[in-house]
Amino acid sequence: MTRIPSRPTVLVLRALGLGDLLAGVPALRGVRRAFPGHRIVLAQPPWLTELALATGAVDAVFPAEAPGRAVPSLAHWTGPPPDVAIDLHGNGPESRDALAALHPRRLLAHACPDAPPWHGHAHERDRWCAFLEGFAIPADPLDLRLPRPSGPSPAPGAVVVHPGAASGSRRWPGERFAVVARCLRAAGHRVVLTGGPGEEPLLRPVAERGGQRACDVLTGLALGELSALVAEAALVLSGDTGPAHLAVAHGTRSVTLFGPVSPRLWGPPPSPDHLALWKPGPPGDPHGRTPDARLLRIGTGEVAAACLTLLRPARGGPRGTGTEVAHVH
Repeated sequence: MTRIPSRPTVLVLRALGLGDLLAGVPALRGVRRAFPGHRIVLAQPPWLTELALATGAVDAVFPAEAPGRAVPSLAHWTGPPPDVAIDLHGNGPESRDALAALHPRRLLAHACPDAPPWHGHAHERDRWCAFLEGFAIPADPLDLRLPRPSGPSPAPGAVVVHPGAASGSRRWPGERFAVVARCLRAAGHRVVLTGGPGEEPLLRPVAERGGQRACDVLTGLALGELSALVAEAALVLSGDTGPAHLAVAHGTRSVTLFGPVSPRLWGPPPSPDHLALWKPGPPGDPHGRTPDARLLRIGTGEVAAACLTLLRPARGGPRGTGTEVAHVH
């Protein structure tokens, strides 16, 4: 029997979170187009596998994760050396060295001598597309939409309010989310609260203060269920965290509250369907434990107004709030 040779492999390292994966989709699709005959393998946390495959840019996921934003070990790689290894994880030697240890035929990393400059003040999507462009791999920062999930939404047409975030500095106070949720329900909208693993204690007081029905508090959703919920939502209200990026990927209207990091670095692309609220000021610590001072300056009235503006058929932007408002598609 003639053995069919296996395809050469491109191994991409981006072992970060949900928002990082979605911000990296334009770059991943650029890699896919540049290497049509290769098998594209993404080194990332395994819980993101379903979404990574849904991008159409990835053939397989190699499980790799580390606490926080640290570089994971890739020592459990058992295949032959990758034909190409691409570092989309960071710009330091740690991620470069993790890939170099696999002895790829070609290594593309910011920490390599022939790499393009690091654009530290660019948007995350633009930065990684520019990195690839430096190696003659075209990538479109706006190529970020995902197909609709195949599964049903647990609350089609609802307003999704997601109070949590990975760090305290990006969490707007729960009592303020409760006030906005009450306002949206008073305007006739169904509101559901969502939370990730371990966020039940965070959601409980928001639900109680907001008068939320138990059936409208959704915790423990699988990633596919969360994706379907966001895709079929009327609006997503959250801080700068994964569901905000999911809303952009699915073309769902959103209001996103930014604090320590400007929306110019992590916000949605320009569109009338997305509002990014942010009080200008010097950058803060995106991984801090307490809410950022800029985030606390965003009031419940302006957030409710932004949500209701997007939920109206004729949409525009809230005015006179003193908040920087980024209008996005």
